[in-house]
Amino acid sequence: MKVLFRNTRTTDSLPAARSAGFLFRLAQPKAACALFAFLLAAVVVAQTPPPRPAPEFVIHMADGSNKPLSSFKGKVVMLALMQTGCPHCQHFAQQLGMYQKEYGPKGVQVLGAVFDTGAKAGLPHFAEQFVRGFPVGYSDETTVMNWLKQPVEQGYFVPILAFINRRGQIVSQHMGDDLLFQDPDTNIRHALDRLLRN
Repeated sequence: MKVLFRNTRTTDSLPAARSAGFLFRLAQPKAACALFAFLLAAVVVAQTPPPRPAPEFVIHMADGSNKPLSSFKGKVVMLALMQTGCPHCQHFAQQLGMYQKEYGPKGVQVLGAVFDTGAKAGLPHFAEQFVRGFPVGYSDETTVMNWLKQPVEQGYFVPILAFINRRGQIVSQHMGDDLLFQDPDTNIRHALDRLLRN
């Protein structure tokens, strides 16, 4: 897992609660906890951006061909952005083929791209060792961060996962420190099932 700077989104709710002027009284711990949970949920919902059109993203394949993201419009796409030397990415890549096998017939396409320095050279070994049943290619850090609208200077964790709906919209993206990765199998299945229903 690559760590540059810790993403601080998960702590943004605390100053928001303070600024709202709420005082949690120790004499009423259950009510305070319920109120805090409500405020936290409200902040999370408020910070969840609406779906946005997915910019074109071209995955360069080891054989010299290209796979543009737009060519998968009409399918639910799960795009995994990884780094070749990251143990968490290597393990995650080994799991992704399972989702392609199970959800592919339902209209899901799993895609992978590695984007670290030397990704092009490291791709063949990465693919041979860790990838089964879905296409993986390479990109570069600038392209990936621009596509995610994530300033590089803020830092990030990998792997990164993005979900794109059938209309070609990014409905969610998850850095490696996101809550999604605390129970990835359950959360990925929930996300895919929801997108297939819509």
